[in-house]
Amino acid sequence: MKSRILTGLAAFFVLVLLLLPDDYASLSPWGIVVIPLEALVGVAVVVLLPARARTIVGIVAGVLLGAVSILKVLDLGFGVTLSRQFDPLSDWSLFRAAEEWLSESFGKPGAIGAVIGAILLALAIPVLATLSILRLSRVVAVRKTLALRVVAVLGVVWVALAVLGVHVVPGVPIAGRETASAAYGHAAQLREDISDQAAYAKEEATDAYRDVPSDQLLQGLRGKDVIFAFVESYGRDAVNYPQTASLLASRSQQLTAAGFQTRSGWLTSSTIGGGSWLAHSTFQSGLWINSQRRYGKFTEGSRYTLTSAFDKAGWRTVAVMPANRRDWPEGKVYGFDKEYDDRTLGYKGQGYAFSSIPDQFTMQSFQRSELAQPLNARKPVMAEIDLLSSHAPWEPVPPMMDWDALGDGSTYPGNEGKGGNPDAINNEDVSKVQDNYRRTVEYSVDSLVSYMEKYGNDNTVMVMLGDHQPSPVITGPNPNRDVPITVIAKDPKVIPKIESWGWEPGLAPSANAPVWRMDAFRDKFFAAFAKP
Repeated sequence: MKSRILTGLAAFFVLVLLLLPDDYASLSPWGIVVIPLEALVGVAVVVLLPARARTIVGIVAGVLLGAVSILKVLDLGFGVTLSRQFDPLSDWSLFRAAEEWLSESFGKPGAIGAVIGAILLALAIPVLATLSILRLSRVVAVRKTLALRVVAVLGVVWVALAVLGVHVVPGVPIAGRETASAAYGHAAQLREDISDQAAYAKEEATDAYRDVPSDQLLQGLRGKDVIFAFVESYGRDAVNYPQTASLLASRSQQLTAAGFQTRSGWLTSSTIGGGSWLAHSTFQSGLWINSQRRYGKFTEGSRYTLTSAFDKAGWRTVAVMPANRRDWPEGKVYGFDKEYDDRTLGYKGQGYAFSSIPDQFTMQSFQRSELAQPLNARKPVMAEIDLLSSHAPWEPVPPMMDWDALGDGSTYPGNEGKGGNPDAINNEDVSKVQDNYRRTVEYSVDSLVSYMEKYGNDNTVMVMLGDHQPSPVITGPNPNRDVPITVIAKDPKVIPKIESWGWEPGLAPSANAPVWRMDAFRDKFFAAFAKP
């Protein structure tokens, strides 16, 4: 009896690994009725091999099945958060960022527990897969005739179902080959990654603006403070919320009443759900940086960025990165004169989940540190400010405060602790998560609009944009990658320089507004503001 139970458990475990999809949308309880092609092939091989070879093949098959299963689990995780599959060649560096996100959002104990659990799972799956396959191979070996008959019948059924395209539910064919498809997909991805190295090198070497003289750069913005403000996870889906659309319309009217002009369009981000640095580097460099491998090449190179151009043309350049909690060696490629981060922004108040510093305080700290002096007493400033309050897990939402009462941030009201609610981001509470997401985006936009009303003048230009769409938890499966972008200026000479872009007045671009790839912005921006 014990032997039969162990055999049944082994068969169930192998079946689960074989049927596990690599796509979150394909997860279904009906997946258990799928006939896995890999199992049929495996049984046939076991029957035909002698005992010694059968053991060797069983060990190899167990290790491979375990490895591919781990990749499928990673694909599921990456699909939910980043809407793409895991890249074994370059994505390992993201695990450190994931650990930091868990630690800041849910506390250090939760992060440590998650890391330990992940390590144990990664070790257990290949071991258990190997032991299970070896046990099943021994059972099949003593029942060769029966095994061959079952394989023959199921093989014919599998072919018929595959030809007819029969599905249990959409996306779940009865004739399954999930593991083989996942292995092939990652092999193809590896080939693409290798061939992409030459393509990236060619793109990086092509630059129409690197050698442009300083007196022909950004003359249309001469003497102005230029702020590029990224709103975390601010995508097309946010603009489509009726409440957010209403707020954007209201804030557009406020800016107009205060003497500002606005123009908005869409950019297609190089990432989705996370990996903000891919969007930042794409926007700055004019290169399509959509993977960790490309990002690594970018940070190792000397690409001419927006920051490089402003520096060459006489601006002081600064980066404001509240998400950074340690030194940022990759930042040297941008060439910022000064970098502000979590350690140097001077915030002494409550943390708000992963967003340790509220966006309004980030803007106030930047204003105090860089723009307090009049322009005639300093260089004009170009700043990239990467806001954080609309980062997952999207709770709690900081309140808008009186700008003059912010101080060192200790005046912020308390919240239920630094960590967010780990149970909030799950399929059973999607409406709550979506509402929290919407409210944090609205808070971030409010912070920027209010900042411009408070501190903006004829010599202030702000480019407000999203870095990427939020995760599929918010958008649903297969979202687009579009993010809104808005230019805000009070000087009436600024907006006419971009009228040829066809962007629309207001903070919320319509569905018909122009859409560019994010890497197109740099050159279009240089061209628009080249002349006085």
